[in-house]
Amino acid sequence: MRPVPDPLGPGQESVWDYPRPPRVEQVDLRVTIELGGERVVDTRDVVRVLETSHPPVYYLPISAFADGTLSPAEGASFCEFKGAARYLDVHGGGRIAERAAWNYPDPSTGFEALRDRVAVYAGPMDACTIDGEQVTPQPGSFYGGWITSWVVGPFKGGPGSMGW
Repeated sequence: MRPVPDPLGPGQESVWDYPRPPRVEQVDLRVTIELGGERVVDTRDVVRVLETSHPPVYYLPISAFADGTLSPAEGASFCEFKGAARYLDVHGGGRIAERAAWNYPDPSTGFEALRDRVAVYAGPMDACTIDGEQVTPQPGSFYGGWITSWVVGPFKGGPGSMGW
């Protein structure tokens, strides 16, 4: 059963207005990620994926990550819309966040904009920001959306949300 969307405030968007299948869009936002006290990425070349019930997932160019901060990790997954994903470890300041990032080396039709881009789980990082605002990780351990003050839910990923 679909939950009741949270009320919108000025300048906010509801994840319940996002489409399914998801939409990919280029956005003019600055994204930074820090791990182990080291900035591993700082870019304005940002694409986000919007999907019903999920906070946006931000994809950043592989080339924007500092040298040596990404390495292949075990495992893979498949998205019915985006295709086959591979996982990556994120390295920073002497720390390794295992399987904390993923990308689609050969994305499905309609998602070509994700090629050569990486999304990162916010939870294992020291800090992830969008235009200076610290993000909150999407609930649960599988989804990688980033919650900000301009996005309202409720969000998929928490207890009882698997049927949404």
